[in-house]
Amino acid sequence: MNDLLIKNTIAFFEKSFGAEPQKVVLSPGRINIIGEHIDYNDGYVLPAAIDKIICFAFEKSDSSISKIIAIDLDDSFEIDVSDSMELTDNVWTNYIRGVVNQLKIKGFKFDGFNCVFSSNIPVGSGLSSSAALECGFLFGINELFDLKIKPVDIALMGQSAEHWVGINCGIMDQFSSVMGLENKVIKIDCKTLEYEYHNADFNDYSLILFDSNVKHSLMTSAYNERRQQCEEGIAIIKSNFPEITSFRDCNEQHVLGLQHVMSANVFKRCLFVVKEINRVKLACEALDNGDIETLGRLMYETHQGLSVDYEVSCAELDMIVDTLKKEEAVVGSRLMGGGFGGCTINLIKKGHEERIKQQLSALYLDTFGIELKIYDVKIGNGTSLYNNN
Repeated sequence: MNDLLIKNTIAFFEKSFGAEPQKVVLSPGRINIIGEHIDYNDGYVLPAAIDKIICFAFEKSDSSISKIIAIDLDDSFEIDVSDSMELTDNVWTNYIRGVVNQLKIKGFKFDGFNCVFSSNIPVGSGLSSSAALECGFLFGINELFDLKIKPVDIALMGQSAEHWVGINCGIMDQFSSVMGLENKVIKIDCKTLEYEYHNADFNDYSLILFDSNVKHSLMTSAYNERRQQCEEGIAIIKSNFPEITSFRDCNEQHVLGLQHVMSANVFKRCLFVVKEINRVKLACEALDNGDIETLGRLMYETHQGLSVDYEVSCAELDMIVDTLKKEEAVVGSRLMGGGFGGCTINLIKKGHEERIKQQLSALYLDTFGIELKIYDVKIGNGTSLYNNN
């Protein structure tokens, strides 16, 4: 699937600019095994890059003018990289402008370029197509002009570009897109950016995403509200326990003991965060031991917490998880990403995938009148140069 995408992107570039690209970059989407809504709460997350990618083709334009073509959107725009960058109404272009803006702020010297890109990462499914766009684009400029930007800094600059666009994301998406390794998950410390790889050998299980195919409009406002509630909660905890610097220093007792001074919602959010940070640690142990059943149980617990305590689920996602929970062949299922739609991530025993896909699709269509989208994913490498030789 990726081979065809790469071939078509290169061919489109050659047709558009009359030359072979000088650099071709592959930048993946990501999944998060566990550790949801934790990256902005100074916890740990456990993401991995996947085998769905954006392919970019680049050349220097030998002027300050850059032309960028989005094949899938049948859209393009031009910028002069010597100009200051401004946000526009054409949202996808802002991610590119944001990256150029970051390079300019940081004082990097580069000229114009031509770029074509195409993707097989489903947009709006919580697989971080925007992080793949920012980081792959930045990676390409870095290679094209030999800017010597370190991978971790590519991730950080990608995050800053997204903040500039107006989405106050944590570091997880960009970090996993850049730093991913095949068959490994990355435990990222969102406070220090220290990271370690753990084997993700799912052996007898397939990793399947069921996309609810809904996107409830609450997402952005609720995301910002959850962040504020967590900030309020940790401030209360710190004022009562001066030795605590962040949620990772807390246990459930700290939160339970302060229930009387927190609003009901702030209490529930804090309780979820403390439990989820602990679940990430347990998940790493389970993976190190090849204990996929325990990992699956933790995923179900995460979904319950996201639905009841963090309140970012929705009827469609809850129905998918509740249905799969009755299936012996499904060891784990949970909503993945911000919530209010998007995907569930599911661990299904090999040999049962097709039956479960068909049954769930039929039931979902019957219940909501919506087609379920299904993505089989494997854990792949982070952003890289494609070598055509």
